[in-house]
Amino acid sequence: MVSEVKTVLGRGIPLHGNDIDTDRIIPARFLRCITFDGLGEQAFADDRAALNGEHPFDQPQYQGATVLVVNGNFGCGSSREHAPQALSKWGIQAIVGESFAEIFFGNCVAMGIPCVTVDPETAARLQSRLTADPQSEIQVDLDAMQVRCGDVVAAIALGDGPRKMMLSGTWDACGQLVAQADQIEATAARLPYLAWSKVAV
Repeated sequence: MVSEVKTVLGRGIPLHGNDIDTDRIIPARFLRCITFDGLGEQAFADDRAALNGEHPFDQPQYQGATVLVVNGNFGCGSSREHAPQALSKWGIQAIVGESFAEIFFGNCVAMGIPCVTVDPETAARLQSRLTADPQSEIQVDLDAMQVRCGDVVAAIALGDGPRKMMLSGTWDACGQLVAQADQIEATAARLPYLAWSKVAV
């Protein structure tokens, strides 16, 4: 399937700190949107305002990065789907971190964004490498279950279920429906209740 996610390769962006919650990723006032379009511009809006251009999402050397490297319990707090949507709209395609909040992780899987875990030392080394050389490419390889960035090569962890969903493309529920349209129509044609006519009341 075209939805298969086996490798994400691109420049990385380091984001330091534990317990970065979904309200920081996308503040609540931006949840009133009808679609997710434009959310990327508001990712970390309050943190970015407080740091006056020094937040990694504002720094020019990290524009266009596709792999986010974080620390522990990333995405904790509320269950808002807008948080991974905002990261995706900004351009993030994979997240490497020490640990993730469960609902945030699930929302990312449903969008095809792999959230892989590494030990704290590896996270720190990756963040240091990306800080020292923002042009470094980082590769998240779900086949080999490794992350590579310059001289940093380390094992990553991802549960068997989510990993299989990424590798097979079955995370994409809508894509599966479209791919199986003929079978769905054939099954629907055999269902007697779809042919029922309305009964006058």
